[in-house]
Amino acid sequence: MAQVGETKGIILFSRDYKEKDKLIKIFTESAGKVMFFAKGIHRPNNPLRSAIMPFTEAVYIGNLKEDGLSFLNSAKDVQPLRKLQEDIFLNAYGSYILGLVDAAVDDHVYDPALYGFTKQALELMNQGYDGETILNIFELQIMQRFGVALNWRACAVCGKTTGAFDFSSKYSGVLCQDHWHLDDHRYHAEPRAIYFIRMFSTISYDKISSVNLKPETKQAIRATIDQLYEEYVGLHLKSKKFIDQMGEWQNMLKPENPDKETN
Repeated sequence: MAQVGETKGIILFSRDYKEKDKLIKIFTESAGKVMFFAKGIHRPNNPLRSAIMPFTEAVYIGNLKEDGLSFLNSAKDVQPLRKLQEDIFLNAYGSYILGLVDAAVDDHVYDPALYGFTKQALELMNQGYDGETILNIFELQIMQRFGVALNWRACAVCGKTTGAFDFSSKYSGVLCQDHWHLDDHRYHAEPRAIYFIRMFSTISYDKISSVNLKPETKQAIRATIDQLYEEYVGLHLKSKKFIDQMGEWQNMLKPENPDKETN
């Protein structure tokens, strides 16, 4: 049964439906992911047009259904994330985050923790924090929503927590250097990448201002996370393919950061 209500929400995506209407997927704070039908949205004077732009959070008002299409009537407190809308790099990272959210949880599943985590990631990007680092943290911590639980805390054999580590599929977690010989098929990842991945798997976004990575470290982290997703998640989103292509020409458009790597 449909009921009129309002909820905070973040636009996941929208697509045209017939000539003047749209279907709009919104990740709501109170009802999970909901697909809304918006009638006459293409009309120039429709007040909803600004509220359904990509990377927008608002309070959405409509007829909410537990299954099937809900109907979007109006919106208030519209908060566009301008930098994500305008910057091609941030737009790509943000689109991939929203794609992961859409893939990780079913529709109408109440998940306020994921909503808050997603909102914080997008807002930090919009405030100028490093988009790649924010994305990496999001990718690692949302893996649990795909049913993947890996041991990043300590060596799976001896429990050691310091030193050089590598990831082992055989042990579903990290191995310290003393036990690398136990798995010839370990990832052979760059130890610096594993160091930051271990950190990113638990770090709060409130602490990312202290993280500043060199381009080569970012590339090593990206390669390892891609390997993890290929093995454990098997997800191939268009937004991720665009990020992969973007990496080929990204350095030509963005100035190098001369700062030293910190953590």
